[in-house]
Amino acid sequence: MASQATAPPARAGIGRIVAASLVGATIEWYDFFLYGSAAALVFNTLFFPSSDPLVGTLLSFLTYAVGFAARPLGGIVFGHYGDRVGRKKLLVISLLMMGGATFAMGLLPTHASIGVGAPVLLTVLRLVQGFALGGEWGGAVLLVSEHGGDARRGFWASWPQAGAPGGNLLATGVLALLAAVQSDEAFLAWGWRVPFLLSGVLVMVGLWIRISVTESPVFLAARREAEAAAAAGAQEKPPVVEVFRKSWREVLTAIGTRFGENISYYILTAFVLVYVTVHLELPKSDALNAVLIGSAVHFVTIPLWGALSDRLGRRPVTLIGAVGMALWAFAFFALLDTESFPVIALAVTVGLLFHGAMYGPQAAFISELFDTKVRYSGASMGSQLASIIGGALAPIIAVELLKDHDSALPVAVYMSFAALVTAVTVKFARETRGRDLAADETAGPAPLPAPRREGSVPLGG
Repeated sequence: MASQATAPPARAGIGRIVAASLVGATIEWYDFFLYGSAAALVFNTLFFPSSDPLVGTLLSFLTYAVGFAARPLGGIVFGHYGDRVGRKKLLVISLLMMGGATFAMGLLPTHASIGVGAPVLLTVLRLVQGFALGGEWGGAVLLVSEHGGDARRGFWASWPQAGAPGGNLLATGVLALLAAVQSDEAFLAWGWRVPFLLSGVLVMVGLWIRISVTESPVFLAARREAEAAAAAGAQEKPPVVEVFRKSWREVLTAIGTRFGENISYYILTAFVLVYVTVHLELPKSDALNAVLIGSAVHFVTIPLWGALSDRLGRRPVTLIGAVGMALWAFAFFALLDTESFPVIALAVTVGLLFHGAMYGPQAAFISELFDTKVRYSGASMGSQLASIIGGALAPIIAVELLKDHDSALPVAVYMSFAALVTAVTVKFARETRGRDLAADETAGPAPLPAPRREGSVPLGG
């Protein structure tokens, strides 16, 4: 593909794209994290009743992990069609699937009503959630990355990333509000259903916004070229085949980059609910409100980390987060053990700040690793394979370590090790800042990052 430098985007145009990606990503992450919070606080009792609270929680988190197992399959399917028919169409489908599954969860009968059928139905809907989310991340970040200019891609592409804390903020906020105004009995009886049913309304809002955006110009140019090649008799292999044939190193880089970020995030936001409520025996409102405060700061600072990566590069900013998280893991649990709410909130917030340094530049970094014709497939596969070995297992491993050792130290070691894996991966990866996304690097020598112009990348775009 011929190189064509990506021009700076029109502010109004990129604003619409960012809004569509952010709102859609926030809603889908709301659905996903709502399940994680409910798995720690509600599902262990209603769908997996057990005499040992940690055993019920472990079973509940196993269904949480099932959603992650479906994400690579979603990444393959959505990536294939996203690289063939476009980013926008697949994002609309993923939003409808995710929201529909979450709404249906709010209508499920519990174990007390239908026995083993309840967790089976819950698991099936969780699989649909995971499959849909497997296609969401790649499409959302690529739509913004391919619309945005080379110089400020880190900032623009970090906004869909802010959808993760945005969704967690929304999910945790709704649960915290219900917990504050309801008794535990009312919450378990029917209150937990409200945030799941609310997803139906949110999806309609996200759909209205997402339908209004235009397709990526970089993708449209690549599709025209592919159609011309097909008309000339050229045979094109499926994108996922091309990814593993030509870009397997980039897939491994994406997995390593996400490994520590993924594990630390689910310990900071999901396992912390178990640790505070079950191990420390504090009110669930303490855990929920701490995550709420941390997620608010996280949401605001992710785009700042993305903007900083436009100045310093993707690798240095990611390293700040990875090394910081490796050290903070030990302080994190020590602060939780004080059983003081302000200190617990501080522990979660600082942890999420370090996480944001890894997560903010990630969308641009992973997008810049792959060529246009396989970018959706490559970014989705690298990201979602990391979610299986990282995020899916993180709460389960953490709960099992706590159950076996009755101490948070092994969990801190696990969290620190994961962050160091990311640090090593990024240390040896190539810098991608400034890459022209319209140029195929596999067609020839990789271009050097675009030259910097003095004062050309102000913070915040």
